[in-house]
Amino acid sequence: MHIRKAVIDDLSEIMTIYRVAQDYMIASGNPNQWGHFYPTEKLIKEDINNGTCHLICDDEMPHGVFALFDGLEPTYQYIEKGEWLNEKAYVTLHRIASDGKVHGIFRCAMDYCKSISDNIRIDTHHSNKIMQKQIEKNGFEKCGIIYVADGSPRIAYQWSKDSIE
Repeated sequence: MHIRKAVIDDLSEIMTIYRVAQDYMIASGNPNQWGHFYPTEKLIKEDINNGTCHLICDDEMPHGVFALFDGLEPTYQYIEKGEWLNEKAYVTLHRIASDGKVHGIFRCAMDYCKSISDNIRIDTHHSNKIMQKQIEKNGFEKCGIIYVADGSPRIAYQWSKDSIE
């Protein structure tokens, strides 16, 4: 598996991956985080144009997608019921999804992120038990609760190289 930045010609495949992920989330008891309305095609086009949309591919095709942001995440400025591990520079992983055809998509994304940053932040919905398990299995620590743009709460996590040394 390898990671590459998405281009606009990948849009159809990306939206298919997100649709599979939406269906899976709904079927596994998390119908409200994304439903069939998030992420929008407009948002994914913005991610592609901004260079933040990444694909996880085998030799033939993409099987996973995520958005990776470097710098301050506005919704992470306020955290309650805890605190971040540190205030050092970090990358933020958003909108990770898989087509369900191969295993190790989350791990592949994490290995990539850990190779470019000593601090990674991520958040997920309280109903997304599968993602919580993946996040924690990959060495992230639960830090508290943040609120996304629409005001809904998310469990916030951080991985820091400093905390494993």
